[in-house]
Amino acid sequence: MLRACLAALLALAALPGFAASDPTELVLTDCRISAGPGYPGLKARCGRLTRPLDPAAPESPAIELAVAVVPALSLEPAPTPLVPIAGGPGQSTIEFFAAYAGAFEAIRRNRDIVLLDQRGTGDSAALDCPFDEAQGELEFTPERGREEARRCLNQLPHDPRFFTTSVAVTDLEALREALRVPAFDLYGISYGTRVAQHYARQYPETTRTVILDGVVPPQVALGPAIAIHAQGALDRIFGRCATSAGCNARFPGIAARFAGLKRRLADEPVTVELPHPVSARPETVSFGAAELAGALRMLSYHPSTVALMPLLIDEAWAGNYRPIAAQYLMTSRSIAEALSIGMHNAVVCTEDAPFFAHENVTREMLEATYIGPLQLEALQAMCAVWPEGVRDPTLRLPLATDTPVLLLSGDADPITPPEFAELAAVGMTRHRHLVGEHQGHGQLTRTCIPEAMAKFVETASFDGIEEVRTCMKERQFAMPFFLDFTGPAP
Repeated sequence: MLRACLAALLALAALPGFAASDPTELVLTDCRISAGPGYPGLKARCGRLTRPLDPAAPESPAIELAVAVVPALSLEPAPTPLVPIAGGPGQSTIEFFAAYAGAFEAIRRNRDIVLLDQRGTGDSAALDCPFDEAQGELEFTPERGREEARRCLNQLPHDPRFFTTSVAVTDLEALREALRVPAFDLYGISYGTRVAQHYARQYPETTRTVILDGVVPPQVALGPAIAIHAQGALDRIFGRCATSAGCNARFPGIAARFAGLKRRLADEPVTVELPHPVSARPETVSFGAAELAGALRMLSYHPSTVALMPLLIDEAWAGNYRPIAAQYLMTSRSIAEALSIGMHNAVVCTEDAPFFAHENVTREMLEATYIGPLQLEALQAMCAVWPEGVRDPTLRLPLATDTPVLLLSGDADPITPPEFAELAAVGMTRHRHLVGEHQGHGQLTRTCIPEAMAKFVETASFDGIEEVRTCMKERQFAMPFFLDFTGPAP
C-alpha cells in the first residue's frame, strides 16, 4: 500500500551556433536519445552543462546537466528553438521527448528542439531513491512515510534544497546563453507548466512563446485537492457510461458497483496471483482499496485507458481481480521508474506543502472521494522531515505577461482541470485556451493539437485558432468503452 501511495501519485551535420570550440562552453557531439532501455533511439547532439549546485554561490560544488539538441529538418532553421519541459515533478525531459517525438515533428520542420534534463532528473545529477521492496508490502502510516523520506534523504548524492523550480530556471537561462540563441519557445506539460511560467516570469526578454499543456497555476498548491479532482473525473466517466447505450446495458449501475467494490477491498484486501504484465514473471499482489485507487487514478488520465475502466471494475466486482491488478502493477512500477523521487520531494516540499492549509480542503471532503486522505497524508508525512529549498518570492504569483501563451486542457483531466488554466491566465494579456471534450491530462498528441502548436510557434500569434476549435469539435473523440476484452464497442 505504501508503494501504491508513492508510485501512483512521470546523419546529422554540426549545428551552427551549438558546437562550441571554446572548452569553457557547451560542446555537443553526435548521440542517440531514447524513452528508456529497450526503446528505439533518435539521433541528436548531446553535451553536458556544468552548473554550480547553488547558483547563488558559484564556488559551490559543480553538477553536470544532460543536454540534447534535435536539429530542425530545415537547413535554415528559425533562430529560436523549442524547449519542452517534462512533468512529474521528477521526469526526464529527454526521455519524455523521445517518447512523444512524433507530436513535435511539425514544429521541428523549421525549429531545433533543445532538451535539458532538469537538475535532479534523468542524467542530470539525479536524486533517485531506490525503493525498499520490504517497506512496499507494509500498510502506510505517517511514521512509515517519514521513515521512508529519511531513508531517501540519507541516500541522496546532493543537497536537495537546490533542486527546485526557482533554481532550475537559472539552468535553462544558462543553457540559452551557452547555445547563443536569442530566446526560447517553451512547451511545458503538467509540472513543466510551472517551470515554463516561472522562466517566462524571470526572463521575459528571452521568452518568445509559451505553450502550457495540463496547466498548474502558480497560486495553487498541488496536493490537497488531487483526490477531489480525481473523484470529479471518475464521476464524469460513470456519467458517460450511463448515457452510452452499450456501456449502460453491459454495466448497469457501474457507480454503485464501484462503491461496493471499494468497500469490500477496504474491509479485506485480496491476494492476486498473476504473471507480471511486462516481465511475465509470476507475481503475488495484495490488492486493496489503495491499489484500486492507484490503478483507476492513472487509467483516468487518458481517454484510451478510460475506455477500459467500467470493464475492469465490473470484472473485479465479479471476483476477477487479475485485469485491474495487472493495470496497477504496470502503472505503479512505470511511475516509480520514470520519476526521480528525491527531486519530486524537493519540489513538492518547498513549493506546495508549505501552502497546503491555504487550499481549504477538509478531511471530510477527502473521505468522500475514492482516493481518500491517503495521498495527502503521505505528502504531509514526507514533507515533515524534508528540508525546504530555494523558492523565489514571485514563484506563486500568476504570470503577468504580454508574451503569447497557448493553454491546453482536457475537460476530463483528473488533476489539472480547465479552470486551472483560467486561473493561470489572469495576468496574461495575449492568450487563448483550447479545451478538448472528454480528453484527459496532456493534449500534446490529440488530433488537431500538434499542427496547432506548430502554427502558434511559427507565427507567435493565434491566427487560425477558431479553425483549430472546429477541428477539435469535429475530429477529437473519446474511445468507446470496452464491453469485453476483444476491444472497444463500435
